[in-house]
Amino acid sequence: MSLAQDIAILKQIPMLSDFQDDQLRLLAFSAESMEYQDGQCLFDEGERADGGLVITSGSVSLKTKGEDGFEEVDQVGEGTLLGQTALLTENKRPCRAEAVGTVTIIRIRRALFKRMIQEYPELAQRLFEQHSLKYRATIAALRPIGEKMSELEQLNAERRVRDDAKGE
Repeated sequence: MSLAQDIAILKQIPMLSDFQDDQLRLLAFSAESMEYQDGQCLFDEGERADGGLVITSGSVSLKTKGEDGFEEVDQVGEGTLLGQTALLTENKRPCRAEAVGTVTIIRIRRALFKRMIQEYPELAQRLFEQHSLKYRATIAALRPIGEKMSELEQLNAERRVRDDAKGE
């Protein structure tokens, strides 16, 4: 794949959409391009994640380990960034990723990504703002669940008091 095609795909990734063309060119040029054949493992569940993988062509099956081996939970294709969090912080892969047919990816190591945002602090600020909005949305979505959990805890406490009173 050409550098121009890689840049066009990187530009589609929401996390990278604020990058300028020159910044994307530098990122694409400095990253590794890799190819996988059908059934090859891109990474395994629980493995240390050292960066992100952008699928430039093909499809990847995402699988988690179940009682009877690995089961597919999703299938993703071109323009998908796997390991977004791993670009920013060390963590473990939450699933196994296997090539479905021939797959090409751009591998962006965390060290490279960190150098990019250190060199361009405005990118770091925009990434911070993006993540802040996501966390706020998650908190807002979880708030009703927390309220229901509090109600259940209150009901359980009241039931325990009644049961204790009956037992006396």
